[in-house]
Amino acid sequence: MNNPLNMSLKKHPVISSIVVLIVALLIWGFWPQPVFVEAIAAKRAPLTITIEEEGRTRVVDRYIISAPVDGVACRQKLNVGDEVTQGQVLLGITPLESQVLDPRSRAQTKAQVAAAESALHAAEQQAEAAEAAAKLAVIEHKRLLPLVEKGVISTDAYDKADTKVQTTAATQRSADFQVEVARYELQAAKTVLEYTASDRGEPAERLPIVSPIDGKVLKVVRECEGPVRTGDSLLEVGDPKVLEVEVDVLSADAVKIKPGMKVLFERWGGEVPLEGIVRIIEPVGFTKVSALGVEEQRVLIISDFTSPAEQWQRVGDGYRVEARFVLWHEDDVLQIPASSLFRYQRGWAVFVVENNRVKRRIVKVGQRNGLVAQILEGISEREQVVNHPSDDVEDGRRIKQTF
Repeated sequence: MNNPLNMSLKKHPVISSIVVLIVALLIWGFWPQPVFVEAIAAKRAPLTITIEEEGRTRVVDRYIISAPVDGVACRQKLNVGDEVTQGQVLLGITPLESQVLDPRSRAQTKAQVAAAESALHAAEQQAEAAEAAAKLAVIEHKRLLPLVEKGVISTDAYDKADTKVQTTAATQRSADFQVEVARYELQAAKTVLEYTASDRGEPAERLPIVSPIDGKVLKVVRECEGPVRTGDSLLEVGDPKVLEVEVDVLSADAVKIKPGMKVLFERWGGEVPLEGIVRIIEPVGFTKVSALGVEEQRVLIISDFTSPAEQWQRVGDGYRVEARFVLWHEDDVLQIPASSLFRYQRGWAVFVVENNRVKRRIVKVGQRNGLVAQILEGISEREQVVNHPSDDVEDGRRIKQTF
């Protein structure tokens, strides 16, 4: 028996075509469509984990020259940047007669001479210890060189020995500077004692203030002639050829940084980044308000340059640099974009592209630097993963790659 509906459709082919088209459109509309995704292949490449902060250079050893007695300082003729030599007379002070001739002041000066002698002796002992440590570091470094060439020890152990040579050398330089400063302070105390007049009516002679080191004038505190009191700052001198870099980092980052760690200095004015090593991590933090008004606990990290001095000889005191502390580095690391990862079952997972479909796969993640992530388990090299997976991407969903 013929169906009346079929007979009607046969008599009206246009209507039948419309019905077929509507059915096809409904099927096509409800049929799952492929999702457009960006797929990136996992690859092996070097990976470096760093902490980046802004820092500034400063002279390692700077000395503040102050007035040893009350008196009248002459006009300062030196300017910032002028070179000075050890023992050079920088300015003169005419001591006040009442101060110089006071018996109690004379006794205090004798005590200061004795204290300066003790300080000089202690500084010399520290310098000898620093010199011995530097020599031992050089001997160990030379002993490890043939071992690392033969593959007996790792390059990491050799790098640590090399770092120790540089840090002990810097410590020795600072110790030698302290000896010169202590010797200057002793001489200054003796000079004050020598210029003490024995008779009240005898005029006090001008007391010369000399430079304790070879270097340059870093700061002129007093330029004009005028009265000064004992301890008033007059000049700051130092050697700008011996620089260090101070960087304040978040306390949470400071615990990840260790002495001897490599650091790169960028945006200092040259094209090639400068290399350095961490020398000191100060044990005391401080509070600093960020540009957004948030209080942060920060710690000062002191680093030394290891690049040849010829590369940074035009860098001076107080120059700005961008410091990158190298926490971890490997040359051959399987990695994918960090934006490919998403949380799944208290771990990490990715969508892997297989035959124009995506498969969810759990992975084990190692180091991450914010842009890429190290993959320890879960995928192989050259396997493609979905970058920035959207909510439309599901396990088993058909996809179409964008190029």
